[in-house]
Amino acid sequence: METQDPKKSNDSSEGVDGVPAPEGPANLIDTDYQIGQDNYSGRVGGIEIDLHGKVFAISSIAILFFVVITLALQNQVEPVFQGIFDYLTTNLSWVFLLGTNIFLLLCIVLIFTPLAKVRLGGAKATPDFSYLGWFSMLFAAGMGIGLMFYGVSEPVTHYGTSIAGTTVEDGVRTDWAPLGGAEGNEEQAQRLAMSASILHYGLHPWAMYGIVALALALFSFNKGLPLTVRSIFYPILGERVWGWPGHIVDILAVFATLFGLATSLGLGASQAAAGLSHLFGIPNGDPTKVFLVMGITAVALCSILLGVDKGVRRLSEINLVLAALLLLFVIIVGPTLLIATDFFKNLLAYFQYLPALSNPFGREDANYSQGWTAFYYAWWIAWSPFVGMFIARVSRGRTVREFLIAVLLIPSAVSVLWMTAMGGTALELYLGQGVESIKESALELQLFMMLEQLPLAAITSFIGITLVLVFFITSSDSGSLVIDTITAGGKVDAPRSQRIFWAIIEGAIAIALLLGGGLEALQAMAVSFGLPFTVILLAGCYSIVKGLMSEPRAQ
Repeated sequence: METQDPKKSNDSSEGVDGVPAPEGPANLIDTDYQIGQDNYSGRVGGIEIDLHGKVFAISSIAILFFVVITLALQNQVEPVFQGIFDYLTTNLSWVFLLGTNIFLLLCIVLIFTPLAKVRLGGAKATPDFSYLGWFSMLFAAGMGIGLMFYGVSEPVTHYGTSIAGTTVEDGVRTDWAPLGGAEGNEEQAQRLAMSASILHYGLHPWAMYGIVALALALFSFNKGLPLTVRSIFYPILGERVWGWPGHIVDILAVFATLFGLATSLGLGASQAAAGLSHLFGIPNGDPTKVFLVMGITAVALCSILLGVDKGVRRLSEINLVLAALLLLFVIIVGPTLLIATDFFKNLLAYFQYLPALSNPFGREDANYSQGWTAFYYAWWIAWSPFVGMFIARVSRGRTVREFLIAVLLIPSAVSVLWMTAMGGTALELYLGQGVESIKESALELQLFMMLEQLPLAAITSFIGITLVLVFFITSSDSGSLVIDTITAGGKVDAPRSQRIFWAIIEGAIAIALLLGGGLEALQAMAVSFGLPFTVILLAGCYSIVKGLMSEPRAQ
């Protein structure tokens, strides 16, 4: 990696094309490439554009073709989606589990090395956002829809499979219990169920996000490269990163991000539709889900026009307040003492079962490890370009240690508390009071079935629906920002018309997948593009270490 004297390039803090220049010493990469040099800039039909011709053209044409085919051949594509999902999770689940273990180990190792003193944005950079604003954006962008959708249903489901024990037919396990289950042991089944649920929202997914965000922030804010995924691979590819190898990386990042987002938006629309049906009797069918996707996409477009600071940040903070209020309400009116004690018990159980649940090889619990964990990890990895780039943009000025500790521990702790409060309360109602409706309802309804047993059910259920919808808005807004940055050659101040285009495309993909196969289609496409991006991220781990080793460290 060739570098240049930071004094030659760090006198100004204005930066280029919206990417701020490093503040203080930083080891810039010496390249002739200029951000946006391969872009097409001008007006088309009166609309201003500034985009990378090859990346934008291939990504947009392929996505539009996919949407049209999926909508035109709904009945034919559904079995195709199911076949893709089954094949990838059955044969390649170990890739997702092994990859996420490597990401987590690298994050932990970096925290305890001198490399953790490197400051993102230069040795004298200061944070752009307060801790409250920073954390709210981390959490809202990360996995809010997932926690709302699965926060009750996953602990309840895993408890049911664990307490039932294992079932073997023709020498093959057919049950869905994690590990070996806990047949007939109620307490052990609860511990295993909570551990198996927390696994999908704890350290591993946030390590994926942290790796992508750290790499993007380092190579953009410290090395002076475009804020796009290809920049991560400069230590490996050198100047070839600006050619077709880099184009392919960015195109895959666009596909992964779009389908990861579509999965989340589809789940969010399904849960919001179920909640509206439960509260107001609105028909819970495809027309309602499509209307929700269209309506929320329209609101997201308004947020886009307001910009990151006024749009995403404010919506994220509103969501954080609403989520905190709902969580606090359940803790206060639910089994308060049980939630307080179970938080620590669940945390301890999570770490106790973590090695076995994270094991990528020789698993006997194929249905759980492939159908649940592999899907989750593929989903989060598909999301990682989106979440990682967004986190990178709002994390400038933090040291690597501060960044990794915050990204790993704070959201993971909140996820444990959320699972304990929501899932624990649901299990207490089911086991202690015999509320069968929680367990017997569809996954997207189980949160509302739990809230129905508590005071002010109509109000809290409405807050729950609002949370899903606002998570939907912030995800769509943030995702369009990230995809636009990639397809604009790394520019972060490209015309807003391009972000509007990608927000509309995200909604179109979600609608196409909902109509063309439902949940199975959403899962299949997330896994399909999560797989190649796992390999890309593993290569990126080398680049991170290489890049950090050349950086001056904060004192």
